[in-house]
Amino acid sequence: MSVILDALAKHACHQADTIAIQGHVHRVTYAQLTDDIATVEQYIHSQKAVRMAVLMDNTPAVLITDLACIQAAIPLIPVPLFFSPQQVQHTLASSGANLLISNLGATVEGLLTTAGVTYTLLPNLNIAGELLQVYCLQPSKQQPFSNGVQKITYTSGSTGDAKGVCLSQPLMDTVATSLFKATGACVADRHLCLLPYATLLENIAGMYVPLIAGATVCLPGLAQVGMKGSSGLDISRFMTCLCESRATSCVMIPQMLQALVAAVASGMPKPETLRYIAVGGAPVSEYLLSQAEALDLPVYEGYGLSEASSVVTLNTPSAKKKGSVGRVLPHVKLRISDDGEIMLRGDLFSGYLGSDSDQRGEWATGDIGRLDADDFLYIEGRKKHIFITSFGRNVSPEWVERELNVEPAIAQCCVFGEAKPFNVAVVVIRQGFNVETLAEAFASANQRLPDYAQVHGWVVADEAFSVDNGQWTGTGRPRRMFIEKKYRMVLNELYEEKK
Repeated sequence: MSVILDALAKHACHQADTIAIQGHVHRVTYAQLTDDIATVEQYIHSQKAVRMAVLMDNTPAVLITDLACIQAAIPLIPVPLFFSPQQVQHTLASSGANLLISNLGATVEGLLTTAGVTYTLLPNLNIAGELLQVYCLQPSKQQPFSNGVQKITYTSGSTGDAKGVCLSQPLMDTVATSLFKATGACVADRHLCLLPYATLLENIAGMYVPLIAGATVCLPGLAQVGMKGSSGLDISRFMTCLCESRATSCVMIPQMLQALVAAVASGMPKPETLRYIAVGGAPVSEYLLSQAEALDLPVYEGYGLSEASSVVTLNTPSAKKKGSVGRVLPHVKLRISDDGEIMLRGDLFSGYLGSDSDQRGEWATGDIGRLDADDFLYIEGRKKHIFITSFGRNVSPEWVERELNVEPAIAQCCVFGEAKPFNVAVVVIRQGFNVETLAEAFASANQRLPDYAQVHGWVVADEAFSVDNGQWTGTGRPRRMFIEKKYRMVLNELYEEKK
């Protein structure tokens, strides 16, 4: 049996009335949770599910459905809410899902129609106070994958179609157990899910870990935590939910941490119950971490990737270094190659969907990093993103962008400089600021950077980088190739002006 299901069975016996999942209105105790899992399992078996996709908001029903698929040993495909119709079509077709469950109402039918997905509407499923829509799909020829794959998580990536990363349940159990021990998760915890369920980091660290501990998973829905669309955030609602939920832990991407720091610094009430704020998904500026520390916010940066079932390294209360992403968790072994690339060995994924790749060997992450004398890992950027200036200096754009993104006037940025005498950036101005404030922002960030990494020219983006316009990934990273293509002409003009 799965470690998670085994834990649920014990909790149902020993703490039956403890709240396992807290929705916006509906609550599910550990005793009720086992019954709800059985109900969903029976339903999906009755509909002859072979591979099942879910396209759902963060409510109790999505976690119950996930757990039911584990119990039924039916591979599950979480479909990210930020995927375009074309990406949804690719995900459903490539995964071979023959059943889709959603809690998004008629919105999903419009999406499926736009995506050109053929479906038949099945009887609704009533679970945890929600009426779920169920669709029978007509899958094309199913791509094979190795035995034991329980979940296929799709990475949005920076180019091309999303890839399906195949994960086994033992691997996900192992990572969740590592995180349970490292974070000190306990029965008194209340974890507030801020990131979408389809984000593997939230799925593993935010949902599985609290259930192993016998704690409460808070799933009020993305709108209730302040999420607007794929990349917007309502700061007031975000802060209110952090406080009113009495959350003890949460997982954030850097943009959320920046919003939290700015809000607390401006005088908004600090969420006093939080004991562990995990931050990941994209690089975090050491300057931002220093600001959080000054406000006594318990922030712990980590590092991971889907191919390792999310988290690989993590800072913890007993082992923490600012600027690092922590020490390696027990389920993997890590080394740095001669050219600085992070290499992993140990419990890893079962290959990409449709690929014959065998992951029993060492895995090259594509990330550049270094280990210090105490085995803390520092991330320096993506290997394929590093550019060389005309003066022969290597620059990781992620490093420069970390420093720019903590400036109040800069909401988003993307840095370029390959074979050029100086670096430039495409910038999205934060609401409430104007073009005149940018010079001061760049001057401030440049003071924290060596001369070869400083940015001496910039253009203001026509619109915010977003998943919808293809310039942003779902985990908060710029899609450089598409941003460069759109602004190539005006960036070249910057260099012509300074000749």
